[in-house]
Amino acid sequence: MSVSEEEWARDRISFGQDGVRAPGPLAAQFADLTRTLLDVTPTVGGVLKLVVGAAVAIVPDAHLVSVTLRDPDGRFHTPVETDPVALVLDQLQYDHGEGPCVESARPDGPAVGWSQDVGRDPRWPSFGPATARHGYHSVLATALVPDARPPRLSGALNIYSRTPGAFDREAIDSALLLATHASLALAHTEAVAAADLEAEHLRRAVDSRDVIGQAKGILMQRRGITADEAFDVLRRTSQELNVKLADLAHTLATRHTEIDLPAAEG
Repeated sequence: MSVSEEEWARDRISFGQDGVRAPGPLAAQFADLTRTLLDVTPTVGGVLKLVVGAAVAIVPDAHLVSVTLRDPDGRFHTPVETDPVALVLDQLQYDHGEGPCVESARPDGPAVGWSQDVGRDPRWPSFGPATARHGYHSVLATALVPDARPPRLSGALNIYSRTPGAFDREAIDSALLLATHASLALAHTEAVAAADLEAEHLRRAVDSRDVIGQAKGILMQRRGITADEAFDVLRRTSQELNVKLADLAHTLATRHTEIDLPAAEG
């Protein structure tokens, strides 16, 4: 998912007439971001799109922004970025297993990693020179922790600049605040998704119980048997036909004038 500055400017937060940087104080920009994150539909893609757009708008000399997420099996991927070049630079880190993005995205990694001259940085002998050859000389990554529970999914907010020495302490502080906003928003999104799944599971459980009750009532009335005997008929038939008991009960409840089940044993 590639996000341009124009898309960010349309996403309800105004950072000035040019859509790049607001004339107001930094606190006001973060307040706008917070309000928008609370207002948007809680989807992972929506949250990440807003955060990378905010990074471009807030962090000086942020020419590329992306997000790295770490899968439960330890693999990395980039779900959102402001330009396809960011995918290339992220993939360099994934392939070589080095760089501030993969380091910060690990559960035990640093909260922040950066370099103001990545092409000459001895920590990343493969990623650094390759990134410089693409014309990007400064890189900044801050950790995302969207889930504190096992397996503790994690990630990083990645910012690249063509300017050497681009990221000072103020830029790092802004990136850390953005990562905090993103982590909280992602945690909220996952909580909403989990609650929705649980609610759906409970709804289906109630529906299944109701339809099983209806099927039992049909058998009890039709055959003059007890509730336990009716349930035994349903259970045994579902096993013999290799279908779920709830599906069998639904079929009997909705088509009871057309079908019948075998009699209970004994």
